[in-house]
Amino acid sequence: MQKTLPVVIATYSRRMRLRLPDGKQVIARIKGKRIKPVCADRVEAERIANEKDWLITKIDARDNELRRPNLRGQIEVLAANIELLVVVTAGSPKPDWFITDRYLCAAEDMRVAAAVVYNKTDLEPNRTSAQAEMAWFSAIGYPTVMCSAETGDNMDELKTLLAGRIAIIVGQSGVGKSSIINNLTNSDVLPTATISRKSGAGRHKTVNSVMLQLQGGGAVIDSPGVRDYAPALESAAQVRQLYREIETAGRECRFNNCRHTREPGCAVKLAVADEQISARRYESYKRMLILTEQNKL
Repeated sequence: MQKTLPVVIATYSRRMRLRLPDGKQVIARIKGKRIKPVCADRVEAERIANEKDWLITKIDARDNELRRPNLRGQIEVLAANIELLVVVTAGSPKPDWFITDRYLCAAEDMRVAAAVVYNKTDLEPNRTSAQAEMAWFSAIGYPTVMCSAETGDNMDELKTLLAGRIAIIVGQSGVGKSSIINNLTNSDVLPTATISRKSGAGRHKTVNSVMLQLQGGGAVIDSPGVRDYAPALESAAQVRQLYREIETAGRECRFNNCRHTREPGCAVKLAVADEQISARRYESYKRMLILTEQNKL
């Protein structure tokens, strides 16, 4: 029988908050510089003599990692042991659907379930373009929810989706991730921020990752918002596998190693022309190919 270990539920640089197997929460430091726990990590820890703090001595084997290259080109782990990745977008700030695609690629790479949420429906009565994008995500098998954390519209649908799973909420700054989590947990534990009038972009409010328990089981991780994101990928072949509809259509291509860009008889390009594959998603795929190849240089 596997031993139950403490779990990291919040990160503050070199200090962590742990939830012990008995449910008690404690603050812990990290032993050495090589150990870098993240939210949802299972760790080995021990009480420091004559102190309230604990000491994290080892990270247990991870089921998966949400990763990205940092500004120095090094791989940064954002969270671990995730069972569901929820990408949130909204009408304000202006949605960047390419960031949504990249997070979905990360979920495919991690082999975990993913969903797309469109928040702030109360602020945007005319949502035709957003509904069209959400329809494409739904058509290729991703659960979608259009909701309002402010009014509670369709939040029960989102709660059902998250129930019993360890989920992470990701997306652009300002789309209302913290507001969604406050609604899900029936609290105001996470601070929220308004959109910058000058830039129209979201303000970064979450600066550390925090994992909160959900009523009825499961947990949700709030992560810092981003203005850009890309998963850490290694090859064009990997990119082809992470776009569901492109991977499926590509099985009919003339060449086994078809990149789906300029090759003759490409089934993917034909499917795009026939509107069986979203032209925007195809453009997203080509951008990801270029980005992956640039990161290899």
